[in-house]
Amino acid sequence: MRHIFFAIFCMLLFSTPVQANELDEVREQLKTKIDTVMVLLQDKEVDKVLRNEQIVEIVTPIFDYQTMAKLSLGKKYWPKLSQEKQATFSDLFIELLQESFLDKLDIYSDEEILYGEPQAKGKTIHVPSTLISKGNRIGMLYKFYSSANGWKIYDVEIGGVSVIQTYRSQFDGVLSEGTIDDLLEKLKTNGHFVIPAPDEEKIKPVSK
Repeated sequence: MRHIFFAIFCMLLFSTPVQANELDEVREQLKTKIDTVMVLLQDKEVDKVLRNEQIVEIVTPIFDYQTMAKLSLGKKYWPKLSQEKQATFSDLFIELLQESFLDKLDIYSDEEILYGEPQAKGKTIHVPSTLISKGNRIGMLYKFYSSANGWKIYDVEIGGVSVIQTYRSQFDGVLSEGTIDDLLEKLKTNGHFVIPAPDEEKIKPVSK
């Protein structure tokens, strides 16, 4: 029973090929959400707290936060948790993830987003995009899978670095020396877990 979730998730990822029309649908779904967020960010008259609430409301439908929480612990730790601690961890992880993304939004102003061609990877769809910021290009890759409630993001790569893998590595560092209670306490007290920032060598200047 310990690995049922991960076995089912892998089956969902790779069992059925993606249809051609789904590629454009997922890309347009992502573009609509991100473009709406960028419009909010450019409106300097909007109260920051209200703006952040609106951004979370906009993007939440395309993220599978529960799956991301499970994947961030992985099959090494997640199946060992009680249902109560699974729920507690999920709530804290989702809060951490949302706050981390919102914190990074403060550095954005008049950026431009370019969307690449979506690619089918088994039953997943990867949508590349490029954030043009202050004369640099930062690659973003959004990974979708087909859930019972439509296409959902289960991971994001920033400058080639996976958000899920980054968190998993940080969580593993705590759990390898402590307990799940130690990790939960660090999450409750904002224990300096961060999503990846692109390394300087991965940020490419915009060609003139």
